[in-house]
Amino acid sequence: MALGADRYASRADTLVFIGCVLLSVAAMSLPDRVRDPFTRAVRQWVLAPLLALQQQTDLLSASLERYDAVVAQRDSAALAATFVPELRSENTRLRGLLGLGARLASGYVPAEVLHAAEPTSPLTFVVAAGRKQGVKPLSAVVSPEGLVGIVSTVDAQTSVVVSWAHPEFRASAMAADGSIYGIVAPHGTEGPRTWLLELQGVAYRQLVPEGTTILTSGLGGVLPRGIPIGTVVRAAGEAEGWERTYLVRPAVHPAAVTHVMILTGPPVKSDLRSVFQSGGETP
Repeated sequence: MALGADRYASRADTLVFIGCVLLSVAAMSLPDRVRDPFTRAVRQWVLAPLLALQQQTDLLSASLERYDAVVAQRDSAALAATFVPELRSENTRLRGLLGLGARLASGYVPAEVLHAAEPTSPLTFVVAAGRKQGVKPLSAVVSPEGLVGIVSTVDAQTSVVVSWAHPEFRASAMAADGSIYGIVAPHGTEGPRTWLLELQGVAYRQLVPEGTTILTSGLGGVLPRGIPIGTVVRAAGEAEGWERTYLVRPAVHPAAVTHVMILTGPPVKSDLRSVFQSGGETP
């Protein structure tokens, strides 16, 4: 059936073509006084509308192409504008990290945060540095703002970092002026409480004002002295026994970092307060 239809279409086209040729020959054989009015009529009523339609079609096609180009440029600009704040923030953090490395001078390894949590705990993440880069377990992981966590396990090229929000995280801490000492631990394990810390073990007679900066004390030899941990927000309820507990807002959120420094050896300075206070913080 399809083949017959094709043959029929071919015959019809052939007949139309022959008819057009015969009409053309007949028109050319007409006298001028008959042919000229007929030619003008054909130009005016047949060719002119066709040419106008073709011109409008070309203009429409060009307009559609320009519209598509404008839409593509708008989409590209919108996409670029979406990433501009993130790029600026990341560039600021990278500049801060470079400045921190220059102040540390030695004893550190830069690493990219892969943000791949362990299946057993979402409060850990993986960094792209391991045993071959000199990373060891219990190494401090810092950013320009302060303490991020501690290295838990080390592989050849990667390491698992326990963030300060992990239930097993503990750090000996002190006030920036050295007048108060205690232990910093996560405030909770679920919900918004997860993203706060507690300063525990503060003597009952000592009051910690709001806004006090809390640093690592260096006691125990695991974390160097002077790394920012956070800022005191308020007292955590009533004092229990001979101790007080205070809520601490962390200096850095683990989910916000893209690159970190892993302290792999004894720092040049025994107290890192000046390292982080001299331009270490980033907006």
